[in-house]
Amino acid sequence: MTDTDYHNIRTTALAPPTGCPFDPSFTPLAGDYVADPYPILERLREEQPVVYAEPLGFVVVTRMADVEEVFLNPDVFSSANVQDPVFPICGEAAAILAADDFNPVAVMSNRQEPDHGRIRQYTKKGFSNRRTRTLEPYIRRRTSELIDEMLVGTPPTDFISALAYPLPGEVVFRFMGFPESDDQQLKDWCANRLAFSWGQPTAEEQVEIAENMLAYWRYVREFTAAKRQAPGDDFASELLADHAANPDDLSYREVESILYGLSFAGHEPVTLLLGNALITLLSRRDEWEELCSNPDLLAGALDEVLRWNSPQIGWRRITTRDTTLGDVSIPKGTQVFLSLGAANRDPREFPEADTFDLHRADARNNISFGKGNHYCLGAKFARFEVRIVLEVLAERLPSISLVDGQATDPFPNISFRGPSSLMVTWDQ
Repeated sequence: MTDTDYHNIRTTALAPPTGCPFDPSFTPLAGDYVADPYPILERLREEQPVVYAEPLGFVVVTRMADVEEVFLNPDVFSSANVQDPVFPICGEAAAILAADDFNPVAVMSNRQEPDHGRIRQYTKKGFSNRRTRTLEPYIRRRTSELIDEMLVGTPPTDFISALAYPLPGEVVFRFMGFPESDDQQLKDWCANRLAFSWGQPTAEEQVEIAENMLAYWRYVREFTAAKRQAPGDDFASELLADHAANPDDLSYREVESILYGLSFAGHEPVTLLLGNALITLLSRRDEWEELCSNPDLLAGALDEVLRWNSPQIGWRRITTRDTTLGDVSIPKGTQVFLSLGAANRDPREFPEADTFDLHRADARNNISFGKGNHYCLGAKFARFEVRIVLEVLAERLPSISLVDGQATDPFPNISFRGPSSLMVTWDQ
């Protein structure tokens, strides 16, 4: 295990820090938190904004000013742990991931400076306006096709399985250059990654996830080698061209690892954002109808969805030295949970923070994509993709509405939140 491993795997628990305020009950995996985290986060934010949560094993940070301080001090609060399993994993799963050829390296969210900046200059090029524009016709076409398939059936239908789940995966796979024939296999391999890095899977689930991760990494390596021989107009080919031109600055293993990481990060959060956007907007009929009549409001509406009902509700850091935060002493090696959901509803930052406001002027100040040198590389693209989907949906199916009284069943994990199913209906 090194500081450049993509996943640092541990099989034993970490010791709690000394000197921090102590909360014996808080965990984002509890049923009441999964159902509605915001009342629980409000209590923490107002009563104990920096506190060690025993069941989680992290110091929890809930006020916007403190969350921003952590993001803006990467030398003290390292991102090295953001892809690691939250809890120790079983020996059998660890053995699978100890395979000699399972060797992705940290490249983006969990790579530290100066290497992070060196690598980011290459990945940032891939998210250029030109590549975004080349994907727009595909996003519009596939959205319309998936809506057509919905309309063939009789409502209600599950919006997640019909559109929000398949589309973002297909878009990011086209972006990377993966062939369409491999889409289903790739989705199957990625399906339970949320549980591995951010949940608490059973031992049996850990083994299945580890097998999928190993298979996916092997696929990415084979794909990268093939793309090296037959490049195209895609992100993978651009990275390989950059490696060929600058082999001492961008290694081949780093190219493989970028493709391994971004091909997951580029679709699961977008699925959750689509689900959260529909839950939020369709439950406020006047706002949805206003958007249907004035699509120019969609960009601002999405910023407010990201603030009020973020798909990324928490993130992580680990301290590199003894430090203080909010007058609390935190020793070196302490794991820190940044509650983005609590910060996004901090009344010190947003007037009437618990109210969803379609016209909120400062909604873009949300922290759902992070801040500082690790600000999410795909934030602009995610907004762009979801805005297009909502535009097409508003034009094609303005009568879409939520089925009353349904359970949306968000998947229990510490970092991401959104419906696992979302039943919708429409006028026929």
